[in-house]
Amino acid sequence: MEIILVILAYLFGSISWALVIGKVFFKTDLRQHGSHNLGGTNAGRVLGKKVGLLVMILDLLKAFISIYICVLFNVSNNICVLAGLACCFGHCFPIFAGFKGGKAVATAFGYLVGISLLITNQFVLMALVPFISLLICLYITKMVSLSSIVGVLVAVIISFIVQDNLVISFSILVLWLFITYRHKANIKRIINHEESKISWM
Repeated sequence: MEIILVILAYLFGSISWALVIGKVFFKTDLRQHGSHNLGGTNAGRVLGKKVGLLVMILDLLKAFISIYICVLFNVSNNICVLAGLACCFGHCFPIFAGFKGGKAVATAFGYLVGISLLITNQFVLMALVPFISLLICLYITKMVSLSSIVGVLVAVIISFIVQDNLVISFSILVLWLFITYRHKANIKRIINHEESKISWM
């Protein structure tokens, strides 16, 4: 059962809402537009802010629901953690979209919400504070990529401080490293002062 739950979490994460919404409602394949990324930021850039926000919410819910289902089945906390990670990796490498997905930022925050609400009971410190850190960084830099990396990094640091389950802490660290790697092109553009900046904040 535990292995099945982890596999199902990956498959659930593989549902690329940006691709589904783009194709069904706008006849647009986001893999061929903007940054070619199947995430909320590119969806917002190509299809409009409201669509981008909707995609982010749906991507966030994927990880939260994956963890919630594991909790309902009363499996160990470590399996809940692995299922959440599997969902995030599914978002980045979706089997239903040629293994080319998003960068897992919204899904990562869904993971943090799920872990903090359902397992550690540290929602404010492990989810809300990192999200506020993301918003502050976004307000200062206007760069979604940098702000995303900073927000999840704050979650890593806080996790190691406020709770003693090292599996959870290291899982968030792995997630941050993965997200940072997925943004390697953005990091290069930031260093070269070429990264795109938002104009709505």
